[in-house]
Amino acid sequence: MKVFIIAALTADGFIARHSAHTADWSVKEDKQLYVRLTKEAGVMIMGARTFDTIGRALPERKTIVYTSNPDAYTGFDIETTKEAPKDLLKRLEKEGYTSVAICGGAQIYTHFLQAGAVTDLHLTYAPLLFGKGIPLFADNFDIQLKLVSVEKLGVDSLYAHYTVLA
Repeated sequence: MKVFIIAALTADGFIARHSAHTADWSVKEDKQLYVRLTKEAGVMIMGARTFDTIGRALPERKTIVYTSNPDAYTGFDIETTKEAPKDLLKRLEKEGYTSVAICGGAQIYTHFLQAGAVTDLHLTYAPLLFGKGIPLFADNFDIQLKLVSVEKLGVDSLYAHYTVLA
């Protein structure tokens, strides 16, 4: 199964200034890339704080939210879980899915990377510096990546696709 992390980062590596900060600073081309890749995947997995910043399930995708308080999401067209990454992915594969987008935040990115479940990273680098904030990952790693492609998005942003080397 293809399991990819998708994220917008500042040039100094932050996904947000603080836990309530939204990704309203990324360029429209990044948002278009996000829509395309998550629709192609068919499944979006994210943490509760990330879902709260979006505030709704996006059409044409299954949305799964990691939360310890599933009752808080009654009425949303989403699935909540506490499953281990590998267990969740096995279940999704049995349901017929072949690709999954991991949409944030740092704890969820870390959770899936530490589980050895991530195959690719799709990262957009915005021409901003926050100086401090929430980094892409919540832990240290020593994981090798291979650059698949890089392209300019909009006027000043870059999009890089990496694969995770085993």
